Amino acid sequence: ADVSGGGAISALRAAFARSPRVAYVPVPVAAPVAAPVAYVEPMPVRYDASYHLDAGDRLRVVVYGQEGLTNTYSISAGGTITMPLIGAVPARGRTPQGLAAEIAARLRNGFIREPSVAVEVESYRPFFILGEVQAPGQYPYVPNMTAESAVAIAGGFSPRARKDRVTITHTDASGTSRAVMP
Repeated sequence: ADVSGGGAISALRAAFARSPRVAYVPVPVAAPVAAPVAYVEPMPVRYDASYHLDAGDRLRVVVYGQEGLTNTYSISAGGTITMPLIGAVPARGRTPQGLAAEIAARLRNGFIREPSVAVEVESYRPFFILGEVQAPGQYPYVPNMTAESAVAIAGGFSPRARKDRVTITHTDASGTSRAVMP
C-alpha cells in the first residue's frame, strides 16, 4: 500500500477504465415514440477520495525500511495516533495521504533522512443507523457508502417507514449537522 493508491484497487480501477463504454442506441419502431431515450454515463467516483480520519479508525502505517515504526495504530478519542520517536500525531480531520505527509515531515525533523511513509485505513470507524429499518444499530462503514446502501445493510425499511426521505447526521470539527435528504 502506498499513497499513490497501488494494489488491488488500482488494478480494478485500471481494468474498468480500459473496458469499453456501451451507449444505448434506440431501435426504430413502427409506432411513434413519445420521448427519445438516451444513456447518460454515471459520474466516476474516486475510491475513498475524501475520507477524513477520526477516532475509531484503525490505520496501517508503513515507514519503508523502518520495521520498528511500521505498525497498526488506532486513532484515539482525542484524535491522535502515538508513534515511536515522534509521539502523538494529530489524525482527526486529515486524509490518509495528509497524515502520511505529516508523519514523514516529523520523521525528517531529526530522525530519518528521507522517510517514505504510507497510511492505509485498515478498518473504518462504524456508522449508526436508527429509525424505521429492519435492524437498527451499529455497522462497519464501507467506502463510498450511500444512505441507500446503509439502509440495505440494516435490512431495508420497515413497513412503517417513510421511504421518500432520510435524515443524515454528520459530526466533524465544526460540530454536528443534520440534513433531510430525498
